[in-house]
Amino acid sequence: MQNGRLSPRAGARCAVTTALAASLGIVLAGAVSGCSLDLLKPGAFDIFKQAAASSTVTAPSASASPGAANPSRTGKPAPNPVAEAQSDEPPPPPAPVASDEPAEPSTPALDRVVASVDGEPITMREVKDFAAQRGQPIQTDDFASSDTAKVAVKALIGEKLLEQEVKKYDDKVDEAQIDRYIQQLRQDKHMSDAEFRAQLRASGLSYDEVRKRARLDIERAMMIEQEVRAKIDVPDADIKAYYDAHKEDFTITRERLKLAQILIALPPNPTAAQVSAAQKKADMIRARAAKGDDFGDLARLYSDDESKSNGGELGWFAPSDVMDQILAAVKPLKPGEISAPVRTSHGIHVVKLEEHEVPGVQPLNDVKAPIRAQLIDQQSGAQLQKWVDSDLVKQHYVETMY
Repeated sequence: MQNGRLSPRAGARCAVTTALAASLGIVLAGAVSGCSLDLLKPGAFDIFKQAAASSTVTAPSASASPGAANPSRTGKPAPNPVAEAQSDEPPPPPAPVASDEPAEPSTPALDRVVASVDGEPITMREVKDFAAQRGQPIQTDDFASSDTAKVAVKALIGEKLLEQEVKKYDDKVDEAQIDRYIQQLRQDKHMSDAEFRAQLRASGLSYDEVRKRARLDIERAMMIEQEVRAKIDVPDADIKAYYDAHKEDFTITRERLKLAQILIALPPNPTAAQVSAAQKKADMIRARAAKGDDFGDLARLYSDDESKSNGGELGWFAPSDVMDQILAAVKPLKPGEISAPVRTSHGIHVVKLEEHEVPGVQPLNDVKAPIRAQLIDQQSGAQLQKWVDSDLVKQHYVETMY
């Protein structure tokens, strides 16, 4: 069922205007935010790369890693004291050695190892590909004299360190978390499960691949929340100062209601028995929701509306776009509360008021959490850099070879 059943004036649900990119945005990319990471933002972890790119990653001394040798890479042989003590006459040239074997080609520059993390080599090709993807191509093979190359090597080392660290979270993500992640992704794109899967196929992605990427995204979010965001303290005074300086950002100009519903459908001209059965079912659902059962789960289980695949989510409405019976039932509610069953020509609705925006300046207490999250976002880059520089580099053996 379309939103129009709540909103005869509003028309059908808007069509999806942005197709899923091949990556679905589920990559190591984006701005860390909220509880609370907003993993669904395009580019949600770019801050990792930005911080790593500006970090100072140095190779530890040989003593820092027992048994890890750093042989000379000058290409000059060690002096031979026996040869130095002999005559000043030059030795005769060595006789040519006949061989049918072709000379071994030298190692191509792009395959040359320029760094390593815990013994895992990083080649020049990897660094150049990495830099090109970031829009900062490297035009030289002489990394020692190229600041662009050095920054790219350090950034890639930072990513390798983060990849090692995130492995600690492999066993902390369960299938239910992945289900909720993908469900939220679908809801943000206003897609049913069938539409979502069809878009995946069109993008060349399998559902299993998306789940794997979602798992990795959640693991990375956990890591950043614990190691970066949780260590940032934002005083209330800073929140108040930001609020006072950005009052226009917290001023609502028009009233809106965010709604979710469970519909028990009725046919045209229903019988008294049909109405009674629908009313009884709606009363049962409403009672379960009032006791604390998850509204989205109830919608997926019982609703006859197509929004059931999104947990009953309908989105935002102006009051003028909501049917009079529904508006009368939800207007007195506080956000989070659920209406009594409401009869319309489509059936019996149980409606949840999720949010209600009223014109005017929002009180500070209502916006403290998002302001705190935004201020944490602003400091996350520096905190991430500090973590990589101060902790991760010391916990791993990092070497550069240019």
